[in-house]
Amino acid sequence: MKNFLKYLATKPLRLSIIVVLVAILSFILVSFSPLDPITAYLGYDRLQISQEQEQVIIERWGLDKSPPERFIAWTKNILQGDFGTSVIFNDPVTLVIGKRFAASFWLMFFAWTLSGILGFVLGAIAGTWRDSIADRIIRFYAYTLASTPTFWVAMILLVFFGVKLGWFPICCAGPLGVAPEQVSFADRLYHLALPVLTLSLVGTAQIILHTREKMIDFFQSNHAIYAMSCGEARFGTALFHGLRNILLPAITLQFASLGELFSGSVLAEMVFSYPGLGKATVDAGIRGDVPLLLGIVIFSTIFVVTGNLLADLIYRWVDPRIQIGEATG
Repeated sequence: MKNFLKYLATKPLRLSIIVVLVAILSFILVSFSPLDPITAYLGYDRLQISQEQEQVIIERWGLDKSPPERFIAWTKNILQGDFGTSVIFNDPVTLVIGKRFAASFWLMFFAWTLSGILGFVLGAIAGTWRDSIADRIIRFYAYTLASTPTFWVAMILLVFFGVKLGWFPICCAGPLGVAPEQVSFADRLYHLALPVLTLSLVGTAQIILHTREKMIDFFQSNHAIYAMSCGEARFGTALFHGLRNILLPAITLQFASLGELFSGSVLAEMVFSYPGLGKATVDAGIRGDVPLLLGIVIFSTIFVVTGNLLADLIYRWVDPRIQIGEATG
């Protein structure tokens, strides 16, 4: 318990250090970006405004100050809970992130859950019956999907199931012409089907291969050999003894994959024109929306680190013998 409380006390400090380093690096990279925020904001209208009007816009966004001055001002505002105003949406960054993440949450949640369960089951099957026909098929699937870009899988599913067969919609988070607040839950799930399937198919590959190796290692252990020598069937040994041994590594990998899930959702949302946080990230980068881009970077960093923290806490719940303070250093 002492180690556990010590871990909980030091984790916020580690999180703060990571967020600060990411914020500094992101601001530096954005400052040296070739994108001109004014041109991105005004577009062709920049040729139609006077220098005085342009100067007003420059002063409004603080672009007349040096990068260190802008960073200090930006940091002070963040500490007060103000992440600035989005250039694209003309709304507070926190409001934009909140709305877009609410749309992306269910996409990532369903994809994360489905890929975790499917990957764990297939990996356990492949490892239990090593070198069988099922193992070879599962491995072929995993190796193929592991080397396949997310956007390519999304486009194949879109063309086949959306365009050719017409089973699923090809874009958006709801029927066209219907206000977001009027979209039913069934329609939301219907429009989520292909994006979720895309992320799930790609996300299972890594956990399949990892779980398979852990199951193979288990069957080579003295514990499994003893159980089978006592007459325990291979399936029973895997079900009643093996799954518990490979569950913790699977949880580790699944929570560690939150960063990959977020990056994958960016590509999936772009292909399916899904109005989530991923699409907002791409739009912010292309159109030079620096406040929104930096806000999303910080939010995604907290999101991923929080996932790792939850994994550590689940370790202790699954196996109380693990001492979190010692296991994590």
